[in-house]
Amino acid sequence: MRPILLLPALAISAFSKELPVANASAFQAIAKQAQPGDTLVLASGDWSDAQLVFTGKGTASAPITLKAATPGKTVFTGKSTLKVAGELLVIEGLLFKDPDPTISDVISFREESDSLASHCRMTQCAMISSQTAAAGKESRWLGLYGAENRVDHCVFQGKSGKGTTFVVWLGDGNEGKHQIDHNYFGPRERLGKNGGETIRIGDSKSSMLKGACVVEHNLFEKCNGEAECISNKSCGNLYRDNTFLEVGGTLTLRHGNGCTVERNVFIVNGASGTGGIRLIGEDHIVRDNYLENLTGDTMRSAICFMMGIPNSPANRYFQVKNARVENNSIVGCEHSMLIGLSEDKLATLAPIGTVIRGNQISSPKHEIIEARCALDGITWENNCFSGKSLGIPATAGIVTDAPKIMALKPILRAEVGTGW
Repeated sequence: MRPILLLPALAISAFSKELPVANASAFQAIAKQAQPGDTLVLASGDWSDAQLVFTGKGTASAPITLKAATPGKTVFTGKSTLKVAGELLVIEGLLFKDPDPTISDVISFREESDSLASHCRMTQCAMISSQTAAAGKESRWLGLYGAENRVDHCVFQGKSGKGTTFVVWLGDGNEGKHQIDHNYFGPRERLGKNGGETIRIGDSKSSMLKGACVVEHNLFEKCNGEAECISNKSCGNLYRDNTFLEVGGTLTLRHGNGCTVERNVFIVNGASGTGGIRLIGEDHIVRDNYLENLTGDTMRSAICFMMGIPNSPANRYFQVKNARVENNSIVGCEHSMLIGLSEDKLATLAPIGTVIRGNQISSPKHEIIEARCALDGITWENNCFSGKSLGIPATAGIVTDAPKIMALKPILRAEVGTGW
């Protein structure tokens, strides 16, 4: 076999080209010419009903890039879609405005089920809608397939109707390990039923697979589609340093095991029905989060532990086992901690092997703990709770004294999104 000649990055850049693309009909022919280091530059203007397929294989030092000539000025409308498949591809500066609510997925990180994207990136893009979705139609905006892709500094705002805004798919060759960071997830109207999540990672069928995704430094504002703003349905995902502002849903560990939720900020500003973190399943860690003035109850409590179903099918409720809830600060929430919520008469399994340690809760007008099940599967250590009442008998590991609240700095709107 002949040795592969590896050119240094500077040498590769000397041969890279900008390939102007005037319209959708010219795209595919020009895209086929693109080599590592080249950039496809889409003309400014309205790209109505454009259906682009962006494929190729870049390198780590010379990806193939698809970008707007001027960020935000290449505007995809109507039934426009974008499929991305290959390796080391970058999409930059595109705007999808008022996507057709019957289209799903509008942006997809695959061409076909056996042609996926890996090590690709979507950055500085936006999907914004002011439309009302057609009744009964399901539409998803972004489908993340393949492995080790990144979506960063993007805006997703105004999604309505049934269908998750942003879905990560696992199984059938989709390995996960994606990074989702520094994005702005803007207002989403209340759907009134399931199917209005902002992010879902996995589904019931793939819930025992390892997702290994990192969701960090994102701002979620008024994402009110349903009870789950984020629906975790796979294993080993990390949610950290995100801010939830006036969000009428929760970060829900719905299916899957071994996820970590840390250093997230939940702030209300007087909004009603706002939620925190909900636990289902095994080996989750919830630590160092800050939750302030949340108004939701039951499943929208600041921290909620669900009851499990014996021999639960994949799409129901697994018992909370071996959870670690540590060093969280909960301030002024109407329902700070609910243990043993059941949505099914078959759900009889209380949390076990669970440690609640080092948490600080202050809620002078409200009860701190609402227990709807036996608590003998929970160990309490070094918690400091202060409220109208504790809600349970005096317990070793809980002192009722003024807590030492550690507030976290929320992410500001200017720190996320496209910047254009």
